[in-house]
Amino acid sequence: MKNICVIGSGISGSTIANLLSKKYKVDVYEKAKGIGGRSSHRRYLNKLGFDHGLQYISPKTSKFKKFCSGLQKKRVLKKWQGPHKFDHSKVLENKKHTKLIGAKGNNAISKYLLKNINCIFGYELFKIERIRKNWKLSFLNGDVKYYEILIVSIPFAQSKKLLKKFLPNFFKNKKVKMEANITVMTVTNKIKNNFSSFLFNDEVIGWAAKENSKKRFKYKYDLWTIQSTFKWANRNILNYRNNKKKFTNFLINRFKKLSKININKIYFSNIHGWKYSANKKNLNIQSLWSKSLKVGICGDWFGGPRYENGWISASDLYKKITN
Repeated sequence: MKNICVIGSGISGSTIANLLSKKYKVDVYEKAKGIGGRSSHRRYLNKLGFDHGLQYISPKTSKFKKFCSGLQKKRVLKKWQGPHKFDHSKVLENKKHTKLIGAKGNNAISKYLLKNINCIFGYELFKIERIRKNWKLSFLNGDVKYYEILIVSIPFAQSKKLLKKFLPNFFKNKKVKMEANITVMTVTNKIKNNFSSFLFNDEVIGWAAKENSKKRFKYKYDLWTIQSTFKWANRNILNYRNNKKKFTNFLINRFKKLSKININKIYFSNIHGWKYSANKKNLNIQSLWSKSLKVGICGDWFGGPRYENGWISASDLYKKITN
């Protein structure tokens, strides 16, 4: 049985790991503490939480629609009903636009796909070497692992840093600019407001969601996830860590002004920066597989900014590996 390592547990990593696990032994390594990548769910008081990355899932292709429909029947996913308020002059809400969320968090798909697969957390890969016909993987914690097949499902810049030595032609001809995002999670006083989310026409804040509206929990206070625009985050992603309190307060006050919601108490707040949030431009391929080196790359950045693109990329890579 072939020994396969997958780096990353987001939608592309979890999908390719699940598909390959039906034939091979697969291990998944994730640098974070839990599953999901940019669909991660940040816990608060154990049973509460914030979807601080992926906003929701809106399937477009027939195959992904079928996949998500099956997960709805298994109660892994569910519909997020709204209402959703669009304060944007150039974007109108499509009432038929399906918004799916995880039943217990937006990392639900990755959790479901990886439930029977060995996942190792807190392992950040920093060096790759080719030793005879195996991959030698060196992690920041000092551990070294060997695998016959390597699958990398992490952002473009990180993939390039690790693999450009082995795949020079691919990385030489590919230019990918990843957009950043800065997200604030906050707990506020209870507000009489029926909106589930806001889409803003603002240069700083792009979107905000009321986590209580997802009906995963009941709580005496409101939980809000506030996400910046790409443009504003691109300018501030390298600076926000030096003054998290200042940036957090700025974004919360901006949200209060834009939403006109009467927030007068802040019980909790946290901030997270996504340096590699999304790729706006499509590449001319969906994934990369080198049969001679036995290394593959997949990720949503191959196809564009959507969560679905990660699933498509992993499915495409699986076909290349098994054909």
